Amino acid sequence: MPNGQENRQFHIAMRLSFDGTRYHGWQRQKNAVTVQETVETALFRALGEEITVQGCGRTDAGVHALDYCADFFTDCRIPPERLPFAVNAELPPDIAVKSAGYAAPDFNSVLSCVKKEYKYRIFLAKLRDPFETSRSLFYPYPLRLPQMREAARWICGTHDFAALRSVGTETKTTIRTVHWIELDEYESSLEIRVCANGFLYNMARAIAGTLLYVSEGKLAPEELPAILESEDRRRAGPTAPPQGLYMNRLWYGDEASGMPEI
Repeated sequence: MPNGQENRQFHIAMRLSFDGTRYHGWQRQKNAVTVQETVETALFRALGEEITVQGCGRTDAGVHALDYCADFFTDCRIPPERLPFAVNAELPPDIAVKSAGYAAPDFNSVLSCVKKEYKYRIFLAKLRDPFETSRSLFYPYPLRLPQMREAARWICGTHDFAALRSVGTETKTTIRTVHWIELDEYESSLEIRVCANGFLYNMARAIAGTLLYVSEGKLAPEELPAILESEDRRRAGPTAPPQGLYMNRLWYGDEASGMPEI
């Protein structure tokens, strides 16, 4: 936290959800409206302090969150259970604080998170639905779910995921552990849920795009081990569009004393 904000008296963690359609991702930018900037403005109006909020991860423009964690330091004495009401009164309708609580001094929204789950939502219909445009990928083609599930099994585990990420964010290692990939069928949609100990830039969307390539017969499921081993992004499927992606669930360890749950 800049400007000595970590020296303030109270450390607060809060859970949020947001529709990312109008925003250029989470992280504050000079020439674009972001979720972080909007939340910090609302906190200033509600608490009367200049506050820098740390989020649990970057989200791209158009990406949504059903569960998102952010933390900040403050001198404000508003009880945490009242904080969502105060901040939501200053937020636009497409962002909401769901809960808040005191966090341990060393709690970190990013580093204290032990695993994350993203879901990618695919709208399955012959005709597009305008209400789904910004919340799912319109896909008017049949899906080969057995092949997609077989490919997903090859992706699970600890691998170097350089072949399933976009270049753009520096990272010490591209090795990650994918705990599970579940394909949930609904009447008019498919949701791909991916849980990992961490995600590389566009990794969740690259996994979704690769599974769709498998469904289309452009890749065979048994090719996935060689693709991962190659570390060559060009050999995997495309990065699926952002509007179908949601940060879905977060897990924190005991270091998040008082960490609010939804």
